[in-house]
Amino acid sequence: MSFWDQVKQKLAVFFSKAGSAMQRFMYGRHGADQLSLHLLVLGIALYLMAMLTGFFPLALISVGLYIYSAFRMLSKNHLKRTNENTKYLSAYYKTKQKGQQSVMRFKNRKEYKYFRCPECHAILRMKRGSGMMHVTCGKCKHQFDKKA
Repeated sequence: MSFWDQVKQKLAVFFSKAGSAMQRFMYGRHGADQLSLHLLVLGIALYLMAMLTGFFPLALISVGLYIYSAFRMLSKNHLKRTNENTKYLSAYYKTKQKGQQSVMRFKNRKEYKYFRCPECHAILRMKRGSGMMHVTCGKCKHQFDKKA
């Protein structure tokens, strides 16, 4: 067996033992979830902005985000961390959906006119150039007249 084969074999054994030790350490801990990963990415972005602008408080905020993310990953309180992640994901996907709807409204602005229901404020649309129409809101069933 050559020298490099022995080195490869010893490295494989080392990394196998290190992986097993990490699994034992993380047993019973919450681990990484979407909120923790997004906090890490936000921390990296803020740190890069701090380095580019020279604004030191951004670097402090990024370090705080790293610490909070590590706390969340190493926490053994699964229920609390899962509830935090669920609330975060709910807000995240709601914001993402609103952004996607705004993009679609912008793309279709020449074909459709968008307006809000006077009762429930739901966003409705109608074809441009269709004149005065009697509109029924799909959400609250309120009826009103609207010109396109």
